[in-house]
Amino acid sequence: MIRVGYCTNVHAGADLRTMREQLERHSLLVRDQVTDDGPMGIGLWISARAADELREPHALDDLADWLGRERLLPFTLNGFPYGDFHQAVVKHRVYEPTWAEPQRADYTLRLAECLDRILPPGEPGSISTLPLAWRDATADPEFGRACGRQLTRVAEGLDRLAQSTGREIVLGLEPEPGCVFDTAAGYGDFVAKHLSPTDTATRERLRRHVGVCHDICHSAVMRESQHEAFRTYRELGLRIAKIQVSSAIRLRVHPEHPDSLAAIEQLRTFAEDRYLHQTTVATASGVRFYDDLPEALAERGAPTESEEWRIHFHVPIHHDRLGWISSTNDEIRECLTALADLALSVDHFEVETYAWNVLPQAHRWERLADGIAAEMRWFLNELTRRPASGT
Repeated sequence: MIRVGYCTNVHAGADLRTMREQLERHSLLVRDQVTDDGPMGIGLWISARAADELREPHALDDLADWLGRERLLPFTLNGFPYGDFHQAVVKHRVYEPTWAEPQRADYTLRLAECLDRILPPGEPGSISTLPLAWRDATADPEFGRACGRQLTRVAEGLDRLAQSTGREIVLGLEPEPGCVFDTAAGYGDFVAKHLSPTDTATRERLRRHVGVCHDICHSAVMRESQHEAFRTYRELGLRIAKIQVSSAIRLRVHPEHPDSLAAIEQLRTFAEDRYLHQTTVATASGVRFYDDLPEALAERGAPTESEEWRIHFHVPIHHDRLGWISSTNDEIRECLTALADLALSVDHFEVETYAWNVLPQAHRWERLADGIAAEMRWFLNELTRRPASGT
C-alpha cells in the first residue's frame, strides 16, 4: 500500500517533550487540511536523545496510543540527524556520528525498536540514514570496511526483529551531494566493495533490510537523471526503502540577460548559516561542485557565460518559482515517470522540505502547517496523475 507523509525534521524537537509539542502544534493542523477521516502519514524524526527518553516505562506505548488517537501514521522514520537538527549551526555536524562508529548503528537499531512499537500490526516500516559520512572520511583506508561491519550488524538486528515480531523494516542509505557517495553509481561502488559478502545468509539479510532512500533534490543537484538512478538501483538489486520528495533551487543566468544580476542577488538571501547548501554550477566547459552556497557566490561573481546553478536547498515542492529563482520540481514528475517506465514499485513517499524555517522571509507562509499542507496536496495530486507502468 502506498503511504505518503511529510518529514517532521522540519520541526524543532531534540527531546521527547518538544517533539510531541511540535506534532501537536503543526502536524494536527496539516492533517486537518489533507485528510478528512483516515490517518495521515508522517516521517517521524526521533533524535538520539528522544530515542533514549522513549526507553522510559510506558513511553513508547503512550506515544503509540497518542499517534493512533490523533490519526498520525509514522510509517517511516528519518534517522539521518542524530543530534539537534535545529541548532544555530548544523552544517557538517549532521553527518556525525558516521557509519564507521558503533553509535550510529546503535541509534538506528533503537529507532527500529521504536518504529516496531508505534506502528499498527502488519504495517511495514522504513528508516532513512546518511550515506556513511562526509567524503573526507574516506581518507581512512579502514573506513569502508568499518561501515560495512556496522551495516551488517544492523541488517542482522532488523532480521531478528522481523522473525520475532513479523515487522518488516528496511534501512535506506541516502546519497547526498559531497558525501562518501552522492549518486546511485557511487552507492553501487560501496555495495560492491563492502556490502557483498560471500556468505549467502548474510548477503540475503543485507539485500532484504538495507536499501536506498532516494532523495529527488539530491539527484537533481548532482545532475543525475531519475531514470538513470532507478535503473542503477534495479541493476544492483537494491530495495528502495522510500523516496524523499524534494525540490532544489535552479538558477539560469547569462551575461546578456538583464535579470541575471537581480537573480544572483536574490540567491544571496538563501545563503543562510544553519544548513549546508551544496552547489553545482554547469557551464559549457563542465560542472563545478562547491561544498556550500556562500563559497560558490564568493568565487563566481557576475556571470561571464551561460550558467545553470543547482543548490541543495529544499524549497517548497509545489512552487515552480520563488521570485527570480526557479526550482527542480519537474524532477518530481520525472521520478514518478521513471518508476512507471521501469515498472518499479515503491510504497513510501516522504515530502521533505526541512528548510521552511530558514527560507527568506518573503517565501515563508504565515502558518507553517498551511505551507506543508499545500505541498502534500500538490504531491498527492501528482500521484493521481502518474503514468501507468510500462507507458
